[in-house]
Formats: sequence, C-alpha cells, structure tokens
Amino acid sequence: MTITAPHASTGTAPLANALEQLRAAAATLEIDAGAVQLLAQARREISVAVPLRRDDGTIEVFRGYRVQHNFTRGPAKGGVRFAPSVDLDEVRALAMWMTWKCALVDLPYGGAKGGVAIDPRQYSEAEIERVTRRYTSEILPVIGPDRDIPAPDVGTDERTMAWMMDTFSVSHGFTVQSVVTGKPIALGGSLGRATSTSRGVALVALAALELRGLAPTATTAAVQGFGKVGRHAARFLADAGVRVQAVSDQYGAVLSPGGLDLDALGRHVDVHGTVVGFAGADLLPAEDLLRLDVTLLVPAAVEGVIHEGNVNGVRASIIVEGANGPVTTGADAVLAARDVLVVPDILANAGGVIVSYFEWVQAKQTYRWSLDTVESRLRDRILGAWEAVAAEQASRGGTLREAAMRIAVERVLEAHRNRGLYP
Repeated sequence: MTITAPHASTGTAPLANALEQLRAAAATLEIDAGAVQLLAQARREISVAVPLRRDDGTIEVFRGYRVQHNFTRGPAKGGVRFAPSVDLDEVRALAMWMTWKCALVDLPYGGAKGGVAIDPRQYSEAEIERVTRRYTSEILPVIGPDRDIPAPDVGTDERTMAWMMDTFSVSHGFTVQSVVTGKPIALGGSLGRATSTSRGVALVALAALELRGLAPTATTAAVQGFGKVGRHAARFLADAGVRVQAVSDQYGAVLSPGGLDLDALGRHVDVHGTVVGFAGADLLPAEDLLRLDVTLLVPAAVEGVIHEGNVNGVRASIIVEGANGPVTTGADAVLAARDVLVVPDILANAGGVIVSYFEWVQAKQTYRWSLDTVESRLRDRILGAWEAVAAEQASRGGTLREAAMRIAVERVLEAHRNRGLYP
C-alpha cells in the first residue's frame, strides 16, 4: 500500500519514516485504504510569515508552521521548535508521531507540532521574544486550551511558553494558563515538568534492561545529546546504577570508561555551553559516540542520526529513543535483524507529554499537584504503556516499534469509527 500526505515530499526524512511506520501498522491491522489515507493526512496545516525587527533596526522574515495532524481523541498537542532545519515536512512528521504518542499513553489528545525556521543562538533574547510573540499572533486562530496546546521543543523553553501564554492571554483580555504547557512554575507550570521527558526515558530504559535480564549496575551507556532530555536522562540512569561512559552535543563528545562525573560535567556545560573541554574525560568526535561498545545507547538530540549509512557501526544491544525519530526505517530493519532492542520514541520520550497533560489538567482545575503525585502518576502511566507494548509484542510479534504503532493506530482508528464521518 502506498500512502502520501498532500503535497508531501515522501522521499524526505523524517516524513517518509513516519508514513512508512503507519503503512506497516496498517498492513498488519488490515486497515482499509481509505482509513489509512485519513490517518496519513494532517487535519489542518498553517504556514505563516514571521517578520522580525532586529535590535539594529533591520528587518528579517522567517517561516513559521503549525500542523494539527489529528484531533479525533481530543485537542491537538505538540511542541514548538525553533531551529534552522524546520520545514513543513518535518513538522508534519512530528505532528503525526505526537498523535501516536498521545494514543499510546492514552491521553485525550491528538498530535500537533509547530516551529519557526530560525537559529535562536544567532539572535538576542529580545529578538527571540519578538519572534515568539509574532509567531503566536499569526497562529492565534488555531490554538487554544481546547483546540491546540503548544509546548517547548528544540530551541524553545519555559520562557518561550511564558511569552506565548502572555500573547494569547492579552488577545483574550484575561489570563489563560492552559493554552500552553511547559511554563514556569510561577505561571502555572507543573512541578516535575522540566525533567519529565528525561525521567520517562530512564524509566523505560530500566524496564528494557529488565526485559533483557540485565542489571543496571552491570550496564554501560552512552547518551547522544546533552540538552533538555539527555542531560537529565543521564543523571537518572546514573542514579539507578548505570555507568554512563559518554555523552555528546553538537560540538563533540566526551568519554570516560569508568563513568562520567555528571555533576562536574553539568557545571562545565553551564559555564562553557558544551561538553567539549571537560577535564574529567577524553574528547572524541560526536559521531563516534554512536559506535561505542556500550550496552545502552540513548539518542536524545534530533531525528535521523542512526541511518543506513552508519547503523552497521552501532554496537549497543539496546537503543532507547529519547529524541523523535532518531532511527530511520532502513536502520530499524538492520537493527531488528541483529536483535537489537529498540524502544520507540512514541513510548520512550512520552514522559514530556504525559506531564504536559498533568499541567493542563492542573491549570483547568486551578489546583497544583505535589511533585510526588506528578512523578508517581508519570511512572504509572509510562510503565503501564510499556507493559501494554511488551504484551502486544509477545502476542502478535514484531518489534517494539511495530507493537507500539499497532496499539496507537488502533486506538485512533477506533475513535474515528465511533465518532463517524461528518457529513
């Protein structure tokens, strides 16, 4: 079966990977072609111009996007990415993955994603604030607490969400805390949200080790990406007894066979902005981290880093996808043939959207939960999803990704069938 999204460049990763994953799930589930086309296409897409008056008075114009893939199970939910690579196909793929992620962990959301094609490192804080507010004003008609709830992603953070919330609130004449998640605590953010994706990655990684009969204290790990996800995931894994030997960022990687001093490394990164130059480890090229002889590999940066060109050099026996789409479809097949256990992104990094849901609920209730409550409910939700995926794999076979996709697609399709097609 061939499926395409409208005007999509289906040969372009990651959209090609997202469509292929849907195709594989649909074939196994024997879904009819019309239903597959419905699931393959975004319900709404918007592309906007984002003009910026720079601090020196000059004008630049960027492209911004918001894609709402599905809202059959509830309002759309997904991050906002500020990065030079942002384009419509990338956002389409990320929005689709968010639909499956929300369905897999049984959240009442569909998937969305957005972004601006800008390198935020090249602009001042005031300039990024202006870009954020203009982008928000341009997509204002399609977002809202019951329509589409943005959250942070690559290149954005809780400060960005505060600006988005304020822009939306000013346009409505009153404060609307539930329009975004990942906000500062002082503005209605949830305790535990900042580390929720990382905590979920670590919980699922430890479950994967248990599935393979491996003790954390006998496990070595490498984490690709030492940012919002990778930094805390490494810390949580180390706290559980895993020996984290290497981490990387866009500038390079550092390796310590005896295990990195993550506290000292964190202080170094806070000062220098990179892991490069850390005195407590050896320096190696960033791409070499993926080829290290470790038990556990956590790609926690961007999509497509493990592909057919380098997959044969990957030596880890377990890969836990902290990023969205870090393993391409072609590489996935190679890893499966080698019995490498790959925990898919729609499960592994779902901790962020789970606690975003908790934040949204708290904002709706105007009642804050304790950190213990947030972390306990996160654990229950993500490990419950892990158990469901493991059971599905044991029952119908395939990889963990295929099992997770079958569950997610079935849930979304069931919602479509129950609601019917209007008119």
